[in-house]
Amino acid sequence: MSRPFPRRELTGEVAEVAPRLLNALLEVRGRVGRIVEVEAYDGPTDPASHAAGGRSPRNESMFGPAGHLYVYRSYGLHWCANVVVGPAGPARAVLLRAVEPVAGVEEMRRARPGVRHDRSLADGPGKLCAALGITGDDDAADLCARGAELRLRRDALDPPERPRVTTRGGISRAVDRPWRFLVPDHPGVSRGRPAGGR
Repeated sequence: MSRPFPRRELTGEVAEVAPRLLNALLEVRGRVGRIVEVEAYDGPTDPASHAAGGRSPRNESMFGPAGHLYVYRSYGLHWCANVVVGPAGPARAVLLRAVEPVAGVEEMRRARPGVRHDRSLADGPGKLCAALGITGDDDAADLCARGAELRLRRDALDPPERPRVTTRGGISRAVDRPWRFLVPDHPGVSRGRPAGGR
């Protein structure tokens, strides 16, 4: 049995909230993935954040409130999804980097044809959105609302007590911040993990 993810657990400093999302369930219209890798982005104070340059139509949903989805197009090719955290205003968000397929796996396979192993269906931010069917139409969805098509859930599997921590990937600014969190030794995390992780 699963239960709604408490919105109160999504408030606070982004690097503290991000690892709380590990092992949570993300349900998207019947497809379910267990979150195994995330990255934290700290709004205007973070040069790597989309909010570093201030508020814009593109990043509006990033400014809150907590528990909403921020979806953007990466390099004009792939959708990427973030969970907005903290109080409304600071534009803190946690990028969902990888999930383990749990339910609706056949639909995920159809969405990602040619993928040989289920563990590779959603082992990257763009792959995750493709597998789960998340698009720009889902931007600003409330993941904590009752009966929502997209929602965060928690079951008996708690976040790891000691998640693996590394620097963030795929960015060119603030590259030294240890704000990437992974379920240790999970086969479904993204490839190309930065060195120096713990």
